[in-house]
Parts: sequence; structure tokens; C-alpha cells
Amino acid sequence: MWDTLMVSFDAARIQTLMGILVRHGFGDLLRRLGFARLLRRLDTVEPVHHLAQWVSQPAPIRVRHALEEMGPCFVKLGQLLATRVDLFSPEWIDALSALQNAVPPVPFEAIRAEVEEALGRRVEDVFLSVNVEPLAAASIAQVHRARLHDQAEVVIKVRRPGIKPVVEADMRLLQYVAVRIEALFPGLRRFHPAGMVRQFRNSLLRELDLAAECRNAERIAANFEGDPRLMVPVVHWACTNERMNVQDYVDGVPMTDLPALERAGVDRVRVARTGAQLVLKMMFRDGFFHADPHSGNVFVLSDGRVGLVDFGMVGHLSPNRKDEVVRLLYALVERDAEPVMAVLLDWADDPNADGEQLAADVDAFIDRFHGVPLGQLDLAAMLLDISTLMRQNQLALPADLALLIKVCLTLDGMGRRLDPGFDMATQARPLLRQALMDRYRPRRLARQGLAALADFTDVITMIPGELRNFLKQMHSGKTALHLQLNELRDFSRDLNHSANRLSGSMVIAALIVGSSITMTVEGGPTLLGLPFFGLLGFLGASIAGIWLLWSILRSGGGR
Repeated sequence: MWDTLMVSFDAARIQTLMGILVRHGFGDLLRRLGFARLLRRLDTVEPVHHLAQWVSQPAPIRVRHALEEMGPCFVKLGQLLATRVDLFSPEWIDALSALQNAVPPVPFEAIRAEVEEALGRRVEDVFLSVNVEPLAAASIAQVHRARLHDQAEVVIKVRRPGIKPVVEADMRLLQYVAVRIEALFPGLRRFHPAGMVRQFRNSLLRELDLAAECRNAERIAANFEGDPRLMVPVVHWACTNERMNVQDYVDGVPMTDLPALERAGVDRVRVARTGAQLVLKMMFRDGFFHADPHSGNVFVLSDGRVGLVDFGMVGHLSPNRKDEVVRLLYALVERDAEPVMAVLLDWADDPNADGEQLAADVDAFIDRFHGVPLGQLDLAAMLLDISTLMRQNQLALPADLALLIKVCLTLDGMGRRLDPGFDMATQARPLLRQALMDRYRPRRLARQGLAALADFTDVITMIPGELRNFLKQMHSGKTALHLQLNELRDFSRDLNHSANRLSGSMVIAALIVGSSITMTVEGGPTLLGLPFFGLLGFLGASIAGIWLLWSILRSGGGR
């Protein structure tokens, strides 16, 4: 294992990560994962007094602090796991949600070379001025306010120097660990650790591409073209690439800065409803939504518009998945248990799921809300309870749905902070009803029918050629049919055993009958006054009978 790790990963990076985990009390876990030899050779075992400050802390708190020390890749991993309310209990979700993505900023002079290499020219050739104090500094990139030569106010978002090789090395290590977890802990395979890491890797690599963030922004802006309620900053593509992007500066008040909103005279009730409606429309109308609408990414502008920034993390729902989500949420709002259970079983995709237990849990869950007025329904709490229900039934949600639920919870929290009387069920109901009606619009039904007809036509036109090839192979003797059915194989083996014993019994019976006849025949050799061949037949029958009885007893009588 040591040689494999040293070939694939940076030795110093591994030593750093192992030291952090051991220092926070996870040395035993590393040994269980098979890293005992690695720990000894890297000499990462910390003195006991270094562990004193952590041993009394709960495991979720220790994990959070360890992830923060381990760097951007692991902070992002923790933030992703914080969305999996279907996998982790509330204390774990609370701890992981508190992960801080903010890190000490890099001095602008240290990233000047990064900016100029990305631009292909000097900073002064593109920008009239740059504020060297960053607006925000995160683990992947940091943001500076600047002014172009045409006086346009913009922000520069640039990757931290050297971040990509670190992320790539950490992702290789995470993939290795995920495979080890699946091998060592079979009970965790149903949560697909390796698949989760692959999805996380793809998401993180997309986030490293700062041009992709701008493409996401423009896609959402295009979806809301003509809607005066939403503002998405304009991208300056001449200065944008994978390593940096330049967008218009959004001059607004953070949505959760209540004193500033009060001073600006903002109608908080209207803003809460508008923000929720915009993101819900992204989900249920477009299937493409901003997946990180926290206070630093949502602003209220002086003209009342809602401004969204930072589209590095987005969610995507396929048409089928969107239909499932709409059916589930509408069933929750209408308190209809049967569609809820059907959707959850489809999502779990687990042949071993206990459908009866899940049905009973869903019925009990829905019954709690029977007769509750719509305005008093807490849709976010219902979604959280659904996730808990899945966790208790040892079922995992698809990752895209876990992200959607997390966004809904965030929206609900922001809305209630702005307006204590806010309820997301009221905001979601008309959108859900419209989305359900859209499923049955003639144009969509016609499009689905044409797609199904095209698939059916392809199958029909393919059959003659495939049948011709099959008959040719049959005629030439090149086709062989192999069936491997474990149940039939076991049955065949048992049948062979039974047939062999039955044959043996018939032979024994024949020996006994033949020997009995021989004993009545006079003449021939004798032994002890009895016919020799008759005695020989009885002796053979006795030995065969004892062997048959012994083999039956040895197999427990069942074979």
C-alpha cells in the first residue's frame, strides 16, 4: 500500500493529512482503513497531550475542525456532505454546515502574476484601478473590486495560486479511500462512497473552471429574460477564462443584513416571497438552479430587484427527475401519502427496501399534517422529515435531490428571517400546480409521443437485420446459448445426488434378491455350509448399504 500511495500521491501532503486526522483523534479509523503501516513510516502519531483538547469533543465537531485544517478540497467535501440530510443525523448536519469556506486572503501582489498570466498582459493595461483588499476570500478563489478603463465597476474573481494541483492530488487520495471503504465496510456500499466521490470530483473541477461559472450565470439570466425581479451580473468575456473571471459589480444589500434593509426602506415581506419564487421557478420550471443561495450571494438592489452572484455551484434536474420532485412536493402540500411512497421507493432504487415499513412510516408522517391549514404547513420541516424517514429506513436519496432539499431548507430559513410569517408551501403551491399541468400540455405530450414512436420505429426496423444475423449464426453453428442460473444449478446437483443414491439402492436391492435366489440353489462351492456366491452377494449388499446410509447421514439427510 505504501508504494502505491507514494506513486500516486505527494508524500508530504499525505503526511500532513494523516497528522491532522491523528491529532483530532482519528488514528484508529486510519488503522482500520489499512493505513497502520503508513502511519508508522510517516511518523505522524502525535503525543497524547496533543489529543487532550479533542478527546472530550463530539465526533462531528472533531471532523469539522479536521476538515477545515485539511484544506479546500476537504472543506468542500464537508459542505457537500452537509447537504445529505438523508444520510447524516442533525448533529452531523449542524457541524458540517458550520464549515467555514473563508480562509486568510492572499496578498494581491502574490496573485498579480496569476492575473497577468490569465490576461496575457499587465493588470494596468486592462484595469484602471484594482482594490488590493479583497471583497471575499474563499478556499478556491478570492474576489477583488476593480474599475475598467471605461469606468465600469467590476469584480475580479481569480483562483488561488497553485490550488489546482493540490485539489487533484487530494481527489486521487479521496477516490482511493472511498474504494477502501467499500471493500472494508460492505454495509456502507448502499451509500455508494466511490460514486459520491466521483460526483464530488466532477463538481469541484467544474468549480475550479471560473469560466464555467459565468456560463451558468448567463444560462440562468437567459431563463429569466424579461423578468424585472432578478438581476444577474454581466460577464466581461474579454477578461474571462478558466483561471479568472470579470463580472459587473453588484451594488446591493445582503438579503440577511436586516438593519441595512431597514435603513434602505426595503419591504422585507415582498423580498422574502420574491427570492423564494425566483429559486423555486429555477427548480420546477427550468430544472437548473442556483445551489448556494446563502447571504453572501443574494442581494437586494436599490430598485427592489434581487441580485444573485457566484454561480459556481448549480443544481440540475432532468425532466423525469423534475416531474418526480413536483409530484412529491405537491403530494406533501396536498397531504397525499400514496404518491409520496411511490416516489421515495423509485428514488431509493433498492430491491431490499422494506416497502411495507416505508408505507407505514409515510402514512404516519402524512397523518400528522391532516387538517393543518396550508398557511401553517412547514414545507422545509416536511422535507427534512422525509430525509430522516429515508435515513431511518436505511435508504439513500440521489445526490441531486439531496442538494435540492438543502436549497429548499436554506430558502426557508432566509425567508423566515426576513418575514416571521413566511411559509414556503404557499409560495410553492401555484408553481407546483403549474408544473403538474405543464406535464400534460398537448405540445409536451406530442413531443413525448413522437420520441416514443421514434424509439419504437428504431426497434422495429432493427429486428429484421438482427433476426437475419441470428439465423445465419445458428445455421453456421456459431451460436451458443449459455444460461447460468444458480437455483437451477443447485437443483441439478441435488437431482444428481438423488439419482445416484436411488441407483445405488436399486443395485443393493438387486444384490439382495439375487443372493437370496442363489442361496436356494443346490450345488456349487460353499463356505461354512452356505453357498459361496450367495454369501458374497449378501456381503457386497451389506457394505453398499452401510456406505449409502453413512453418506446420507453425513449430508444431514437433505441430499
